[in-house]
Amino acid sequence: MYKLDILLKQNRKLFHTNDLGLLWQIDNPNTLYTTIKRYVKKGILIHIHKGFYATVALEEIDPLELGLGYLHRYAYFSCESVLFEKGVIFQKSEHYTLVCNISKKFTIGGNHYLARKMRDEYLFHTFGIVDNHGIKIASLERAVADILYFNPRFHFDNRQAIDWLEVETIQKGMGIL
Repeated sequence: MYKLDILLKQNRKLFHTNDLGLLWQIDNPNTLYTTIKRYVKKGILIHIHKGFYATVALEEIDPLELGLGYLHRYAYFSCESVLFEKGVIFQKSEHYTLVCNISKKFTIGGNHYLARKMRDEYLFHTFGIVDNHGIKIASLERAVADILYFNPRFHFDNRQAIDWLEVETIQKGMGIL
């Protein structure tokens, strides 16, 4: 029960195989996989994707947390996801858009995600990124700066909602301009 106590005392709900190995201090891969397999069989861990597990049902996990947890690297929500939510574009995207240091499309629990690759020298600047209970989300102006980084000819349906001076300030702060 020692491993179970450690697992259930965590504030996190999502774990990768390596996270569990560190948490339980198991170095031997065979021991780790056997332990995980047993916990999945008992229903303590829920297998989400190869090497990715949860301690609660997928329906109980915020889709934003799920996408960030799956990537298991520095990432934040931006671009079309934020622009639609703020009313700058009118057509909802079929996927949640993240910015990180890899390009990847993936689906988990019926949620579609698109990770866009940004160069590290721009990615790690925190201008306009808000941490909302562990979920990083770009401000409207940061999302505009990001989408212009990926597509300089992007069409905005509601240009008046954007503070263009703030966008320029963010772009200069990131080193894009």
